[in-house]
Amino acid sequence: MPGNQIAYVMLYLWPVVAWVLYTRLDPARALVWTILGGYMVLPPLTAIDLPMVPDFDKYSIPNLAAAAAVVFLLKERFSLWPSSLLARLLILLYVMSPFATVLGNGDRMVFEQASLPAMRIYDSLAAVAGQFIVLLPFFMARKYLATPKAQRAVLVCLVMAGVIYSLPMLWEARMSPQINLMIYGFFQHDFSQAVRFGGYRPFVFMPHALWVAFFALMCLLASITLFRIGPAAVRHKQFLVMLYLILVVLICRSAGVWVYASLLGPLILIAPRRLQVTVAAVMAAVVITYPLLRGLHLVPVDDILAFAMRMNEERGLSLAFRITNEDLLLAHAAERPWFGWGGYGRSLLHDPISGQISVIADGGWVITLGVYGWLGYIAEFGLLALPVFLIWREARHLRGADLSPYASTLALILAANLFDMLPNDTLIPFTWLVAGALSGYAEALAAARQQKTRHDFDIAFNPNRTIL
Repeated sequence: MPGNQIAYVMLYLWPVVAWVLYTRLDPARALVWTILGGYMVLPPLTAIDLPMVPDFDKYSIPNLAAAAAVVFLLKERFSLWPSSLLARLLILLYVMSPFATVLGNGDRMVFEQASLPAMRIYDSLAAVAGQFIVLLPFFMARKYLATPKAQRAVLVCLVMAGVIYSLPMLWEARMSPQINLMIYGFFQHDFSQAVRFGGYRPFVFMPHALWVAFFALMCLLASITLFRIGPAAVRHKQFLVMLYLILVVLICRSAGVWVYASLLGPLILIAPRRLQVTVAAVMAAVVITYPLLRGLHLVPVDDILAFAMRMNEERGLSLAFRITNEDLLLAHAAERPWFGWGGYGRSLLHDPISGQISVIADGGWVITLGVYGWLGYIAEFGLLALPVFLIWREARHLRGADLSPYASTLALILAANLFDMLPNDTLIPFTWLVAGALSGYAEALAAARQQKTRHDFDIAFNPNRTIL
């Protein structure tokens, strides 16, 4: 694994940082900063490799540290089971599907000069543990981030994080992405990916510039919400912060994020909350159905390519390359459609002689479909999209003013991250925190609605009964 001593020291120290955060802050903010802070500053690619367990890296260590602080420091419990039966089934499927994937891939893939190993029960045990660790922020957020007050804290933390992180981002946009190399001793990707639109894209401590750009987008959308509903006395300051974060998004030099910002920013600024949630639900529905539509050739690929070429020829050619690779990967995934090909690169295409990988997988959806099959795809993307649908369902029964403005923004952030998984593999770990917050909030809204329904029923049909 790449990384110098500083990189490994940071990984070992993060549980201590989490412990301090939980002693100094309320549980909601401590949870947000433990997950978000680890994503911001811990080294990418570096991992502590132990036998029989998933790698401990910048994604798993903050999740485990937060859970340990809740259980051992706060001495509290958090439920693993949402009230929704569908959510429970998706959780079980997400955690347990690696077993089926392993059982269906007990064969080696043999080429003339190389081979790929068969999947083993050992692989499934590590994968199941890894899937469970991924869900820890989802479970904890349902407990600590389900209220409008806590969700406002999430947006405030995002804005603060964006302002703080903008400093190294601006430096790298001017000087080129070097900070990870200078501090952790390696560059995390191909340097050619850092050059776009006549300048440099910042990487800082994230896996790729696309991750940085989407992080900046989340921070900008949070700042727009705080500006719209903030008190008049501080609105001028919030306006300046919003303008500054627009600049930060621009220096990320990511065309996709620019499009999201230009569409979602005005939506948050002027649209009613229920409309925002409806847009988020539509985006999530597109993501869920996209692989099926793509496989049935119902997506107007040629029209999309023609539009992209008119906008920017270089980006259009890049999109055409991705779509060509997606077609190849989809055909390969169709050979084992239900539980996929598993790990070790088995879900990719290889040169029949050398065994070298001959395709590039960019979209998170096609990667998941290839590794875990349709059931794995439905489990992961369904579990992430379900909170958006639940919020949309509850929003139909509420007045717009009764719906949390923070929840509507978080729904758009979650939906945008899912939508970005179509062209890119940019699922930010913080997204699971957002999904959990929305899931808990939707449950609270549903419970309140049902309680109100029972209350009205008792008044109508039991007029002599005292309602407490």
